Amino acid sequence: MTTENKPLAGRVALVAGATRGAGRGIAVELGAAGATVYVTGRTTREERSDYNRPETIEETAELVTAAGGTGIAVQTDHLVPEQVDSLVQRIDAEQGHLDILVNDIFGGDFLAEWNAPVWKHSLEDGMKLLRLAIDTHIITSKYAFPLLIRNPGAIVVEITDGTAEYNAENYRLNVYYDLAKVTPIRLARSWAHELRDHEATAVAVTPGWLRSEVMLDVYEVTEENWRDALAKVPHFAISETPRFIGRGLAALAADPDRARWNGKSTSSGELGKVYNVTDLDGSQPDAWPYVVEVQDAGKPADTTGYR
Repeated sequence: MTTENKPLAGRVALVAGATRGAGRGIAVELGAAGATVYVTGRTTREERSDYNRPETIEETAELVTAAGGTGIAVQTDHLVPEQVDSLVQRIDAEQGHLDILVNDIFGGDFLAEWNAPVWKHSLEDGMKLLRLAIDTHIITSKYAFPLLIRNPGAIVVEITDGTAEYNAENYRLNVYYDLAKVTPIRLARSWAHELRDHEATAVAVTPGWLRSEVMLDVYEVTEENWRDALAKVPHFAISETPRFIGRGLAALAADPDRARWNGKSTSSGELGKVYNVTDLDGSQPDAWPYVVEVQDAGKPADTTGYR
């Protein structure tokens, strides 16, 4: 990008939970739009979290800078209030303002026992999953909001899995995971209420079927040969890279009329259409209508009209 088309130049973003997946894709695209992006997570080149993945926050920060922004990695456990407080104080000291907050913290998938009823699911693992999915977002918001609302026009984004409509109609695998994915949508509505007198916008956003590092490993493919997985998982054809939701959010954050999204739930697919942004391959995958109308309806995989 050139200086003229970096709409987020001068903006400061915090992507909480940017080690991998959607958080990394969002951080990179905010950087491509010119933002200074603080990327947080627990895994660094020196220390892995209990998630035990190789991706690091330093790698994410370097990708942000390479894309044209300024990436700053800060190791943070968002379950520890003192660490989050210190993080926000550092942003204040170094930048003096915060314009974009993305709550993408989770890392609880490995704790979920799929389709297990509550009396069979580990209580310890389930409650930890909820803490990772909910407590982290509330703790981060408590400390970040005073800096976020210092100047008008800020935006907070709650990242989840599933739109409000889909999650209202579909039970998400077990009670803990279900609560984990519904709650960020409600939090966006709560933040819209609490921030309404401060000219700030709150919105919940879900990616589609994400080709994250973890998902690619699960299907034993890479981004270069991901279509090889279609032989076993045909509906994976609707999947998208983490950069797609990043491009949509960057466009939303740069939209002078972004307040129209306040309190709403949307998806990467909808943002792609509204802002005319595409995934890395030039397509616009719209996963959630596809899931309802094709996958859940029991039809053969066919992305015609959905990307």
